[in-house]
Amino acid sequence: MQDSGIPHELLVKEARLAIAEGNWENIGERVEHLQRSFIQPVVNATGVLLHTNLGRASWGVPRSNFSSNIEFNLENGSRGSRQTSIGDLFAQLCGTESAIVVNNCSSAVLLVLSALASEQGVAISRGELVEIGGSFRVPEILELSGAYLVEVGTTNKTRLADYQRAIDAHRDVAMTLKVHQSNYKIIGFTEETVVEDLASLDIPLVVDIGSGLLDSNCPWLRSGPPTWLVGEPAAKQTLQSGADLVTFSCDKLLGGPQAGIIAGKSDLINKCLSHPFARVLRPGSHTLISLQDLALRYLHRDGDQIPFWRMASANLEELRARAESMNVGEVVSVNSIPGGGTLPSVVIPSIGLKLSGDRSWELRRGFDRGLPVIARVEDGDTYLDFRSIDPDHDEIVSAALGKLD
Repeated sequence: MQDSGIPHELLVKEARLAIAEGNWENIGERVEHLQRSFIQPVVNATGVLLHTNLGRASWGVPRSNFSSNIEFNLENGSRGSRQTSIGDLFAQLCGTESAIVVNNCSSAVLLVLSALASEQGVAISRGELVEIGGSFRVPEILELSGAYLVEVGTTNKTRLADYQRAIDAHRDVAMTLKVHQSNYKIIGFTEETVVEDLASLDIPLVVDIGSGLLDSNCPWLRSGPPTWLVGEPAAKQTLQSGADLVTFSCDKLLGGPQAGIIAGKSDLINKCLSHPFARVLRPGSHTLISLQDLALRYLHRDGDQIPFWRMASANLEELRARAESMNVGEVVSVNSIPGGGTLPSVVIPSIGLKLSGDRSWELRRGFDRGLPVIARVEDGDTYLDFRSIDPDHDEIVSAALGKLD
């Protein structure tokens, strides 16, 4: 136990609990369990590129012993804004006037509703009253913001005339909110009102695109946009189509740390910044430094330096060669998925290793303090998908596989 790296105080607590339960012989397993309960790096071999349980997009945490000028103006030595520089970068990426960063996309929606529509109505299609992970529901966020819901159309069909009728019937409707169906699909006898048409209404239009695709042309990828992105709304094109504001996540298709972006017209952004929630929901310096690094890589159009896009665009020949280099198991074709509540019907062809039987616990446990490797089990066999494994982690995977019986 002394070599476990766990503080003495916690070891004493575990020892006392073991004695109290009359199971002192099990103390070693208790310590191992405690070690595994800490947040730690893992290798994602599941094939889910944006695995919510594994932190979604893989993005390094900045480490430095220095302070930062997060709210300090180096030009004149006065207090600065933590939003100005990062906001300018994302406004540039989205092709719009202004942008700000908050804790996550839910926070972005809450701030916009609170700042622009408190005690007023918000028109939303009945087909877009979504629930995402953790029981987050759009109607409940509206209630929390102080706005009230004006339901428009039906679950499967909502037309522009339905919005106009709702606005005429409720004179205090302050905005229209369009929510991307990022984690589900309605198919069959359906109709929705596109952004271009909604922009013709005489109230602000806010579009929650959710997944965080910046530009449908993907100028950061040498090969251009992948086919599996067809139909996914992007911030730049949504704003060009007439949206006044867009909101989106940073830890999904953007490929960064957990945060949320609000981008669009500067007068509306300023209203959000002046609302008390803006301070409550603001991110810390580590998040902002990470996002600044990410934004600069996008502006350099260097998708290879963005881990999510590097793994998403890897070709099958490369993946096969990496899988074969493990010299264990059976190299097989598998399907990866984007994950993270994005693109629910999309699969991306990939290459993996198939191991007979359920070996997930042995890989997950981590040998000799090696990193846990998180695989998936299907029909009783274990699969490691190389699309979701960073190439820099291949040696860790090889070592873990080499220690299996």
